[in-house]
Amino acid sequence: MVMKKFTLKRELGLFHATVYGVGIILGAGIYVLIGEAAGIAGNSVWISFLLAALIAAFTGLSYAELSSVFPKDAGEYYYALKAFGKKTAFIIGYLVIISGIISVAAVAIGFSGYFSSLFNTNHLFLISLAVILIFSLINFIGIKEAAWLNIILTIIEVGGLLGIIALGFKFIGKVNYFEPALGGAGVFPAAALIFFAFIGFESIIKLSEETKNPTKVIPKALILSIIITTIIYILVAISAISIMGWEKLAASNAPLADVAAVVLGSKAFIVLAIIALFSTANTILIILIATSRLVYGMSKAKCLPGFLSKVHPTTRTPHFAVIGVMIIAILFSILGDVKIVASITNFAVFVTFIIINATVITLRVSKPNLKRKFKVPLNIKNIPVLAIFGILTCGFMLFNLEWKVILVGLGLIILGFILEKAFRRKK
Repeated sequence: MVMKKFTLKRELGLFHATVYGVGIILGAGIYVLIGEAAGIAGNSVWISFLLAALIAAFTGLSYAELSSVFPKDAGEYYYALKAFGKKTAFIIGYLVIISGIISVAAVAIGFSGYFSSLFNTNHLFLISLAVILIFSLINFIGIKEAAWLNIILTIIEVGGLLGIIALGFKFIGKVNYFEPALGGAGVFPAAALIFFAFIGFESIIKLSEETKNPTKVIPKALILSIIITTIIYILVAISAISIMGWEKLAASNAPLADVAAVVLGSKAFIVLAIIALFSTANTILIILIATSRLVYGMSKAKCLPGFLSKVHPTTRTPHFAVIGVMIIAILFSILGDVKIVASITNFAVFVTFIIINATVITLRVSKPNLKRKFKVPLNIKNIPVLAIFGILTCGFMLFNLEWKVILVGLGLIILGFILEKAFRRKK
């Protein structure tokens, strides 16, 4: 008797995919890291957001082109496979999985920080553990249910950020918006850190096998989500520093909640802290979905253990991949330092983005006749100039990270090569 093989369901459209992208980008980065970034860049922190957005845009266009050609849940793995072969493909897929799992841990730590400020508790790891468990369960229940929860939570978090922007209107002009904290160069390290706030737009591609007409919908959703969130981020940064100034913002454990409290009092702190909880929880949910789908896709491609590509017959979700991602995320959350965890994530993402931009260039040369429903603009003899900018800017940001973060990142890459040999299976 042949057992029926279950597949993922195509239920998402442009609205769902765009809101998914906006939801994951607008999560913990802005609520948790704006204070850390302000301590590095001073009142110029809004420029750091702009720089990070430009870097994200260069690579976002490369993702849009590749997703229009290869609408696969395995995303980055599949793109690199077509351009560079199995070993490079495994490493990039592995790095994306690692960055996703560490991102979940970082956001869970941020969630626990706001939760502890709101409810005056010190059980940070237990809070991180609980939120990862709860949203892994939602991830298991079904993609449609998770998508609608994402929409609700995204509306709440966008509402909170729009509230911060509104509160800042009457304070505009109160500070010098070009005043640095550590000299002009502080803008670049802050951009390298705050890039964490833009991580997530690339996760949209991992919904390809659950999206209707993915070759058209996914590229549009990628571009729209980056544009929407960049505008919101810059306005929030300007409002926050206008109200508090960079010194007070940098010293805060719950920066945006404190910004609201300065204007409206302690009740506003409670409201914004609750919104921050919804926002960070939403990010955890979306990253869990994206990372588990990549694990599923790579297992289906036979470079991760086979059981990880199993789909539950009732929920039609990759349940073993969901459980695996959950367990490792919980282990990383033990670190407890959101800045270090976010920086390690950024290392993996910068390396991944360099390879993604190189993939677009390589495929333009080696496979010029591929049907591309979207192409990166500004080309010289079919070579995308913006993809080259993507490589250069990501490389520059990579070396603006702390050396200990770079060393940990290199260690993770070496581990990836070891795992590639261990997990290799015959087709």
